Amino acid sequence: MKEQHQRENEEQGPQDTCFEGGVFPAVLSFPSDYPLSPPKMRFTCDMFHPNIYPDGRVCISILHAPGDDPMGYESSAERWSPVQSVEKILLSVVSMLAEPNDESGANVDASKMWREDRQQFYSLAQNIVRKSLGL
Repeated sequence: MKEQHQRENEEQGPQDTCFEGGVFPAVLSFPSDYPLSPPKMRFTCDMFHPNIYPDGRVCISILHAPGDDPMGYESSAERWSPVQSVEKILLSVVSMLAEPNDESGANVDASKMWREDRQQFYSLAQNIVRKSLGL
């Protein structure tokens, strides 16, 4: 069985967004061939976001395997590279929270709501923020 290392982090919601002030625990799991292969990231709290699967897994280009995208959606420059750092991953996730990519949705319901009912999306996000703070 391959050894895998995990690192727990807490992401804070970015300023001036519907996630502002929230504290969102997450786990970065590093494969045994890291840094050749990207880590995986999963939020361990409730999240509702177009680029986060319902089980908390993060879907973002920087965490996709290196090389060309078989679907042709992402350029190889957007995908994982061994020169990426944990800091760059976390900055990318904070940016993703602020500006979802609803065209590549991991959570179809969140993507649809982001496009069609932004006010309801913001309301759900604010509930997640309050829950993350124990309020």
